[in-house]
Amino acid sequence: MRLAALLLFWLLAPLAASAQTAAVPAPQTPVPVYGFEVVRVYPHDPKAFTQGLMFRDGELLESTGRYPSTVRRVRLEDGVVLQQRELAEDYFGEGLTAVGDRVLTLTWRDGKGFIWDPETLEPRGEFAYAGEGWGLTHDATRLILSDGTAALRFLDPATLQETGRVPVTLQGRPISQINELEWIEGEVFANVWQTDYIVRINPASGEITGIIDLTELMPDRSGLDPTDAVLNGIAWDPEGRRLFVTGKNWPKLFEIRLTGPR
Repeated sequence: MRLAALLLFWLLAPLAASAQTAAVPAPQTPVPVYGFEVVRVYPHDPKAFTQGLMFRDGELLESTGRYPSTVRRVRLEDGVVLQQRELAEDYFGEGLTAVGDRVLTLTWRDGKGFIWDPETLEPRGEFAYAGEGWGLTHDATRLILSDGTAALRFLDPATLQETGRVPVTLQGRPISQINELEWIEGEVFANVWQTDYIVRINPASGEITGIIDLTELMPDRSGLDPTDAVLNGIAWDPEGRRLFVTGKNWPKLFEIRLTGPR
């Protein structure tokens, strides 16, 4: 069964005790599922294999994968790329976040991150981490990294060394493929790769406390690769309280408002 189907099953149907299997747990309260309303649609570069997305100073910061991978500043209103830097051709770019006067980006399998100037995107350094790099965000004191496993990892923003981690679970079950991350009002919002769901994660426990169902966000995906052109990219405007989402190689970026839960 696909992960998306499992997520939906676990969320919409509480576990039931089985007379035939004594080990089956008692029923649990279903995790709430949120819908959405589209507030506004913006253009998005269909060549951008979006890996990381962040709203900063009225613009979007975006990292893209494949070869060449890029880090870029993007004008929200029309999707125009204002500035772009390419990674060396052997690096596959991944998640992105901005902390203070630094933009940090990850690479997929190289265990190397890059530091950029947020205004000019000039390279300012590198850092190392174990395992793969998928998504990156931060709270007030820590960087938060996903690596495709069922875990969130925490890094010290000064030393860029790992300081701890929590398992990501849904009603006690580990959920892997945690991808692009965004810190939103005390929670980690995360894409689950190759699904149309965003999960809301309690960073203290790793528990999934809600899920956003975006299966109807862009129903017409004709011409897009169903394997690669998947939902990925979450950005939050804390002052305007605006939530933006997009996908890999999607021609649109959506501002949405959550509804529900149902």
